[in-house]
Amino acid sequence: MRKDGAKAEDIACRFLKEAGFEILDRNFYSRFGEIDIVAYKDNTIHFIEVKSSKKYDPIYYITPKKMQKILKTIDYYMFKNSINLSFQIDAIIIKNKDIEYINNITL
Repeated sequence: MRKDGAKAEDIACRFLKEAGFEILDRNFYSRFGEIDIVAYKDNTIHFIEVKSSKKYDPIYYITPKKMQKILKTIDYYMFKNSINLSFQIDAIIIKNKDIEYINNITL
């Protein structure tokens, strides 16, 4: 499963670079959780959750509990790296060969 996740993240990074994003970090871990991709574009830091599935709609894997972990990890990332920029949480959903970029997700 981890191999599939890494492949999806590679696809997502290529997609983001083609869209003009600068990739700052991948698989940032803290005791609170993980952020798949940290990217920069238009003076904003984008924390991007990547989900993929061949059978089910992957968006449903981003739960309120997952969002809480992401927010705590973002706080830690911003503090650790002394970042004082605006940020948002985005998602990239990969189902089969379709890629959907969801800007500024909230639950």
